[in-house]
Amino acid sequence: MPEPLLTIASLLREPALAQACGQWLQGGRYLLVPLDPSENPVEVLDQRREDFDAILLEQGVLAAEVFRALAEKGLLLPAVVIGEVMGRQEYHDAEVHLPPDQLVQLSYSFDAAVSRFLQRGLANGGSQGFGPGNDASDRWKLANRLNGRLGYLGIYYKRDPSRFLRHLGESERTDLLDSLKLTYRDLLISYFQDPATANQALESFVYTAFFSDLPITHTVEIHMNLIDEYDKQIKLEGHKTDFLQDYRLALLDVMAHLCEMYRRSVPPDAPLGLAAVKGGPSKSAISFAMDQS
Repeated sequence: MPEPLLTIASLLREPALAQACGQWLQGGRYLLVPLDPSENPVEVLDQRREDFDAILLEQGVLAAEVFRALAEKGLLLPAVVIGEVMGRQEYHDAEVHLPPDQLVQLSYSFDAAVSRFLQRGLANGGSQGFGPGNDASDRWKLANRLNGRLGYLGIYYKRDPSRFLRHLGESERTDLLDSLKLTYRDLLISYFQDPATANQALESFVYTAFFSDLPITHTVEIHMNLIDEYDKQIKLEGHKTDFLQDYRLALLDVMAHLCEMYRRSVPPDAPLGLAAVKGGPSKSAISFAMDQS
């Protein structure tokens, strides 16, 4: 069996949630190592800092002072937080939030978590700082491990074509599209009322769309279908629906973020053919991104 892409420390309280996460991460790419949240996670992670590449958290399972202690010791890892998307930061500003009804996106969320972690420089010191427990050697080792997983020095994306939407089985493809619709619904619901929550939903959607190579037409289709559903429901309730046109801004926002990810997906000096070999975006996707930039 090949070495797992990521070894993940799992701090989940609910057994059913832990089982579901394990099912979505099975297949050899990931090694999920359960840790008991009731034990001292700071001590455990400090003793095993060489063992883990990322962390899976259940929202609310650790107190704020525990997260502060982890940061003070330099125990920052790429993180996916399972729970309601509320715009709240649990661990650090590169964490990815995923509701429990959207776990089909879990593996893509870890791609996103590693990408965000490296881009924001947390493996190299980051804006949150590192305490004396994590010296430059420790930070270099973590950054090097993660860069090796992601490729291109960690700032350019290396996608896995086997997990592209078009290469999934029919059932997996349907599950992923249904889950993305739920994420986009969360984005629309909070877009004008709660920017922080909307931003978390937007980032979750965009990263999964990018790493699954979701066609641009599918993104537009998800948007239009949801707007049509809202239009019908609001009309049944006897209200006007003119305001729904304003939600085109959400679609433009998503497209802008996707274009930026495609722009970053290939190093400036890399030939286009190499990008395709490495799992980069197709030529048409790059052209679309550049046209929209």
